[in-house]
Formats: sequence, C-alpha cells, structure tokens
Amino acid sequence: EHEDTDLLLQALLEGQNYGAAAAEGTPGPSVSVSRNNPAKRNCLVVAVLCFGNLINFIDWFIVPGILLDIQKYFGLSDGKAGLLQTVFTLCYMLAAPIFGYLGDRYNRKIILGAGLFFWSGVTLGSSFITEAHYRIFVLSRGLVGIGSASYSTIAPTIIADLFEEGKRTTVLSIFYIFIPVGSGCGYMLAAGMAKSTGDWHWAFRVTPCMGGLALLLLILLVPHRIPRRTAAHRALSISGTILERDEKPDVHRTAKTTWCQDVGSLVKNCSFVCSSLGLTAMAFVTGALGMWMPLFLYRAQVVQGIVPPCLQESCNSSNSLIFGGITIGTGILGIIAGAEAARRLRKRNNKADPLICATSMFISALCLYIALMVAQTNILSTFIFIAFGELFLSVNWAVVTDILLYVVTPRRQSTAIALQILVSHLLGDAGSPYLIGVISNAIQARNSPSLQWSFRSMQYSFVTCAFVGVFGGGFFLLTSFYIEEDRKEAQR
Repeated sequence: EHEDTDLLLQALLEGQNYGAAAAEGTPGPSVSVSRNNPAKRNCLVVAVLCFGNLINFIDWFIVPGILLDIQKYFGLSDGKAGLLQTVFTLCYMLAAPIFGYLGDRYNRKIILGAGLFFWSGVTLGSSFITEAHYRIFVLSRGLVGIGSASYSTIAPTIIADLFEEGKRTTVLSIFYIFIPVGSGCGYMLAAGMAKSTGDWHWAFRVTPCMGGLALLLLILLVPHRIPRRTAAHRALSISGTILERDEKPDVHRTAKTTWCQDVGSLVKNCSFVCSSLGLTAMAFVTGALGMWMPLFLYRAQVVQGIVPPCLQESCNSSNSLIFGGITIGTGILGIIAGAEAARRLRKRNNKADPLICATSMFISALCLYIALMVAQTNILSTFIFIAFGELFLSVNWAVVTDILLYVVTPRRQSTAIALQILVSHLLGDAGSPYLIGVISNAIQARNSPSLQWSFRSMQYSFVTCAFVGVFGGGFFLLTSFYIEEDRKEAQR
C-alpha cells in the first residue's frame, strides 16, 4: 500500500511544476524535451548550463587579464584599478538575494535567459568606452555583475533538481570545473586579443557572441519547466496527503509569509553558517589572486630584470597567459580531486567534506605565503607555489556547494545559495581587490617611488591573503562539529 502511494505521488509530482506553475497560473506538465530519455535530456541541460558558466567567468576575469593596459589607459592607481573588480562583485552579491528569491518561486529558465542577454549586451557596450569616461566603465562592470548573479544563483539549483545525491556531486564538479576554466580563459582571451589587435577593447567583443549562442541553446534545449520534485515529494510524504490537480499550493502567499522564516532557519543552521564563512575566506583569497597576481608577477620580473618596465602603448601580457593556463589546469585537477576525495572518504567518515575543505585551505595558505617570499629571487619557484596554492583552493568548490545542498532543505536552496553568495562576496572578494590596492598605495606613499617599492608594496599587501586562508580553514573545521546533526535535520 505504501509503495502504491509513493508511485501515485511521484506520478502526480511529475505532472506539476510548483515553481513555474505559480508564475503562470497553470500546473501543466514539463516540456517533453527528450521525455522518453530523461538521462539524455538532463545531460543536454547540464551541457548548456556549463557553457553559460564558462562565459560567465570569462567575463568576470577579462579585466584582470589586461589590467596593465586598462590601468595605463585610464591613468589609474592600484586602488582605483582594484575598484573595478570590487564594483563588479558588490553588484553581483547585492543582486544575488533578489534572484534567489525569484528562483525559488518563478520560472528559472526565463530568469537565466534574461540575465545572460543582459550581461552580454553590457559587456559589448563597455568595449566602446573612451578614456574620458572611466566612471561609465566602472558602472558597466557593475551591471555585468548583476547579470552574472542571476546565473550563479539559479543554475546550481536546476542541477540539484535533475540529479539524486549520489550523482549530484559529480555533476556539480563538472559544472564548477568551468569556474577555473572560464577564469583562465578570461585571462588568456583578454591577453590574446589585446596582443593580436593592439587594442584591449577587443577583449570585450568576443564573449557577447558566445552569449548569443548560449542563449539560443538555452531556448532550444532546456525545458521551460523543471519540476522541483524533491522538495514537493518530501512535503507531501511528510504530510501523508495527496493533492488533487485542482488543489495547487498557493506559492505566492507562501512566498510572502515564509521569506523571513527561511532566512531565520538558515541563520540557525550552524553548518551552513560556518561553511559560508569558510567560503568567504576562499572568495577573499581568490578575488585578490585573480585581480592582482598577473600584475604582481610582472613587477617581480621587472625587479629581477627579466622584463623591462611597461612604457609602450600595449603592455606585455605574457603573465596573464601563463597565469590563465595555471588557473585552468589547477582548477580542473583540483575540482576533480576534491570530488573524488569526498566520494571515497564519505564512506569512512561522515565529516569528510568539511575536513577536506579545512585541510586544503591550510595547505593553500602555506603555499601562497611561500610563493610571496620567493618572488623576488626565483620567479620559477613563485609560479610553482602559486600553482599548488590554486590547486588546493580549487579542491573546495564543488565540495562546499554539496555541503549546502544536503544541510539545507530543497525548498530553501536558492535562497541559501543567494545568501551564501551575498556573505562570501560582501566579506570576501568584493573588498579584497580594492583592499589589496589600497594597502599597496599606502605602502608606496610612505616610501620613495621606485620599482623595488612598487613590487614590495604588492608583496606585503598580499600577505593578508595567507592569514585569511588560515581563518577559512578554521571555519571549515568548525563545520565538521555540526554537519552530521544538520544533515539529519535537513533530511527530516
């Protein structure tokens, strides 16, 4: 009898869409794209989402890839140059809760498509800004951040609805591989276009074409409605009732009455809070490295006499190309290694996920500190230790997201991801590029202008990241004390 009831519930749930139906007023079945082969359909959806994630992070790291050219074009100090990435991230994080709210209640495909179209158009427009309009250029980066927030907030929840827990970590790992791949491609694309055309503006004219293709694929291959089966099934199973087709839940009313309750529940979730603070430390370090590391490497090479100072119109972007390659390689390897380690160690220890994250953060902080200390004397050793530091940072991407997805109930997942984005960027990479630049400016102001102090100012300001990484490891350790209890609570 119980098995028959479960089958009936599943059949009813597959015919309803509790998020999108509320937006359109009709329950209706999901669009039957490859309905007879749901595995194939799901793979196509993930492929489209991964392609969009690639474009998202290419756009994110175009500016750091040609920072020398932009800094010279607009005549910027280190502080003002860091402000470009800070404005982008601030707008990204402030928009994330809004899209999290919308993603939990309305059609996610429409939101994804609108965000993709918006940020691609703004990126194209920013390529025509002249040196007299620096503020407009800053504004354009902020608008791109708003568009990116729609994607990063909603896309992981679609994956969570398509796959069960056993496969979800693997699929999320594939999705998050495109964070370092996109980041590295952003550096390489920007540097390559600036070098080949002699004009850095062309770096902003490639991804809008890719965005148009991604939007077309989104329209054609992603179902208009992706049912939130897990959340609804749990709700109905707990209540022990079966909803008839004309007894649809009032999602609009529920949204108004439970938003504050959702946030309050998440704040009380110790695993969610501690892992989010650990992710914040990761974001702080990643944001600072992503913005300033190519410039730091360039200044280290100038001090060692390997390259001359940039006096010509187009600066040497070889460090961006090398750093982009390192980011891609270590990112792919790190995410795969993290997912595989989590899969194997979970069988032996229920606290494996946060312990993996803590260990990798401690090792990454140590590698980064060593890289900074040897930069003035041995540039090869600097590249090697930076690669190891990025490798162990990348271990955590998919694991941290998976922690959130199993300690938070499915109905609150978009909201939880949005809050995590808000906190991690507010206290992390929203401020770290600007903070590193300001510290560098302050150190340079106290000393006579020279190439040596231009390098040392950046070196000393970067040490902050190593200490923040240690704090991040501590927060992941704290997560391990609460994760078993919070996971059981989410399952209930």
